[in-house]
Amino acid sequence: MGKRGMRMAPGQEPSVGQPAGPESGERAYAAMIAKARALVPRLRERAARTEELRYLPPETERDLHDAGLFRMLQPKRIGGAELDYVALIDCADLLGQADASAAWNLANLASHHWMLGMFEQKAQDLVWGSDPDVLIASSFIFPAGRATRVEGGYQLHGSWPFSSGVASCEWNMLASVVSSDDEADGIEYRIFLLPKHDYKVLDTWNVAGLRGTGSCDVEVREAFVADHMTVAVGELAGGPTPGSKVNPNPLYALPVFSLFPYVLSGVALGNAQACLNDYIEVVRHRISTYNRAKLSDFQSTQIKIAEASAKIDAARRTMRSACIDAMEDARRSHIPDMATKTRYRRDGAFSVNLCTDAVSMLFAASGARGLFTAGVLQRQFRDAHAINSHLAFNFDAAGTNYGRVALGLPSENLTL
Repeated sequence: MGKRGMRMAPGQEPSVGQPAGPESGERAYAAMIAKARALVPRLRERAARTEELRYLPPETERDLHDAGLFRMLQPKRIGGAELDYVALIDCADLLGQADASAAWNLANLASHHWMLGMFEQKAQDLVWGSDPDVLIASSFIFPAGRATRVEGGYQLHGSWPFSSGVASCEWNMLASVVSSDDEADGIEYRIFLLPKHDYKVLDTWNVAGLRGTGSCDVEVREAFVADHMTVAVGELAGGPTPGSKVNPNPLYALPVFSLFPYVLSGVALGNAQACLNDYIEVVRHRISTYNRAKLSDFQSTQIKIAEASAKIDAARRTMRSACIDAMEDARRSHIPDMATKTRYRRDGAFSVNLCTDAVSMLFAASGARGLFTAGVLQRQFRDAHAINSHLAFNFDAAGTNYGRVALGLPSENLTL
């Protein structure tokens, strides 16, 4: 179960076991995958309404809570599932086959329970103490904020875009550069954890793709953030973190920003798989309007199915292998070197680009059918390109940095 490189036919769900671990862990993993799979039909039915609302419908959010999916990476001591990191890929893959917006918010918000497990225990207790189901939003755009050191913590100021699912959240993880009058201190990147009353949500989310994610801007005006409610990016580069004393699972020793693409890459995978499944179903029965021939008999149709499925299958293997390899390293207390970290970023971007290519090819092959707003294909196309626009999936950036390190030059990504 969960073996690297497991072959999957078009439309098949992800493998349901962890790559390693006790039998009870594999059962828990399989149970979580089953819950995600069970939600696919109803999330697909709600997808159009989700787009209209521009955020997840309350019933969708409740379904995700009831299934325990938001807490898939939360520490067991809080009541979470504490599954392996690859769960983000597999669950987002499944839900992405129903609705990319729902999958995006699920994976994004679930990852913040994982990250909170790396903060000091005092921060974890404050956030989870009153409600372990509480949701945490984020925006990891460091230049958007400015923080200055003050007694007992930091003063934070800024305006951050793309805080997905923020309307449903009581907390927010905001990235910022720490300013210093002393140039010798250099640049420091930190993550700051703020309660809802410390930031303002700006209704800015009017977009073409991932419309249902509610990824609005947030604004902070001189908020105080205590020391224990912040963590340095350097403490998340792999190995023990401030939260390791209470959360010793290797899951909480992974290099966060090296694996950052895989928080959301499964969404692209599921969206592309749904596009392929739908295309196969349509052309299996469709007749050409030009000569009344069956489209399934066209060699060009058969080749496009083969090429799209090859891209999607390759992307799935690439994404899952990176997550599984990273967990294996963490289990043996091995911190990956910079070459490995930049390879993770390279492969995360490349695999999502493969999914986008597959969707674009199938959209073009579908002709005028894809233009109708009543159909799902146009949404899959828009969502694919919206996903691909995320900085983590910019192959020029990830590829350049990988090439630099391969050539013996220093990494330009200061978060690694």
